[in-house]
Amino acid sequence: MLKTFRPITPSTRRLVLITYDQLTRIDGKTVGPERSLISIKKRTGGRNNNGHITCRHMGGGHKRFYRIIDFKRDKLDIKARVDSIQYDPNRNAHLALLNYEDGEKRYIIAPQTLKAGDVVISSDEHPLFNPGCATRLKFMPIGSTIHNIEMVPGKGAKLVRSAGLSAQLMGRNNGYASIRLPSGEMRMINEDCRATFGVVSNPEHNVRDEGKAGRMRWQGVRPTVRGTAMNPVDHPHGGGEGKHNGYIPQTPWAMQTKGYRTRAKRKTSSRFIIKDRRVK
Repeated sequence: MLKTFRPITPSTRRLVLITYDQLTRIDGKTVGPERSLISIKKRTGGRNNNGHITCRHMGGGHKRFYRIIDFKRDKLDIKARVDSIQYDPNRNAHLALLNYEDGEKRYIIAPQTLKAGDVVISSDEHPLFNPGCATRLKFMPIGSTIHNIEMVPGKGAKLVRSAGLSAQLMGRNNGYASIRLPSGEMRMINEDCRATFGVVSNPEHNVRDEGKAGRMRWQGVRPTVRGTAMNPVDHPHGGGEGKHNGYIPQTPWAMQTKGYRTRAKRKTSSRFIIKDRRVK
């Protein structure tokens, strides 16, 4: 659910935030992270070992702990109860803390509709088809809505992990499953790869409006300067008398940014793409 603010200051005039109703609260406060599943998150500020900027627009921001997430879902045939749904400052989706029957605790990315007290399992022998349960693609019903999809069996989920996203299992043939990804791309993936049922939580994330530059600085995002406001030595769009717009959109290193394909023509994984995301 979205929350808007009465504009008593310029920064609240456009501010739109999320109420986070899915998060678990105790005495009105959201549950903090599990101490055994966090680690120190170091920052580089976008600099390399020489101090040179290699990733622009990064720096500052509030200190964070990294939450260790189970992307492999390799704890098989042991039921787990959802202890709480928690906020994660390192991603736009929520996390679910699982308490397994043998006492172990793990984090997973929380799907929509999952709540504290629900039971999930990762199993090939007796899979459940409820949100948050995981199994191999070969055991999933055709047409299932899934997320957290592996690309290589046992390597952990790489695809469809952002807030509000989901993919669909379209079919299986010759040891591969056909998946329709959120971008519209149709791709074949080994049917021994694991995936999780459901849609990723926090779908309202994309309609947030931070309202002021300061909120972005809290997140570690530094200002982005327009190329047209720079000098010719700094950007291909720079220079000129007054405003002009007759250039081909480029990066500061003269790489085209609209439609120019950078994927290698002979990339071996291209044979797994059934339909390109650009094809309507």
